Amino acid sequence: MPTIADETQYASLARYALGLDRRPVLFGISGAVGIGKSTAAGIIAAELDRFGASAEVVATDGFLLPSAELERRGLGMRKGFPESYDVELLEDVLRRLRRGDPDVAVPLYSHEIYDRVPGPGRRLAAADVVIVEGVNALQPPAIEHLDIALYIEADDADLRRWFAERFLELCGAAATDEGSFYRRFAGMEEQQLLELSETIWETINGVNLRDHIGPSRSRATHVLRKRGDHSVEALDTVA
Repeated sequence: MPTIADETQYASLARYALGLDRRPVLFGISGAVGIGKSTAAGIIAAELDRFGASAEVVATDGFLLPSAELERRGLGMRKGFPESYDVELLEDVLRRLRRGDPDVAVPLYSHEIYDRVPGPGRRLAAADVVIVEGVNALQPPAIEHLDIALYIEADDADLRRWFAERFLELCGAAATDEGSFYRRFAGMEEQQLLELSETIWETINGVNLRDHIGPSRSRATHVLRKRGDHSVEALDTVA
């Protein structure tokens, strides 16, 4: 997890955002599945609050097409790939955020049910900075609206381990949650779950990282590299 020493890195990103001469600032964060995009977004939002600025966090997972629609289109095993998103809705929301429109609603996603949450979503308050985080945050159409584009990277072995740990955690929690998507895996032995997580990485997450997420690094304005314990090894400005 991030350490006290990392605070200066995240704080510098918050300061950079506040130094831009526009409001709201749209701040994108991308990287592999399980690398800690949501955690980074939360830390930067907290730093912004510490500096007296307001922030909202938008997860692009909420713009994934509902699972039933993905299955109808034959995309059940392509969740997180570019074609699995409601691109028109994402484009509309980002355009409205870019204009500074008030009361913008964003859809929500639940990792427990592995699907978009039904309903009207969450309405955003006016903010100095809107952080847009997700595997596709530096891909079209999101990248075209961003003022800052942060890409988070780490060694492949760490990415695989972090994904496996999160997968085991979700499966463990599902033992007492009948509504969880992961309930179907709750009775499996740990070694079986580890083997399954590796298969998912090899056939889905790793493929998406190689073909789509990783190439979006070239659009980043900043790159944050993590060590195996999630601490920050380096933060570089690249554009």
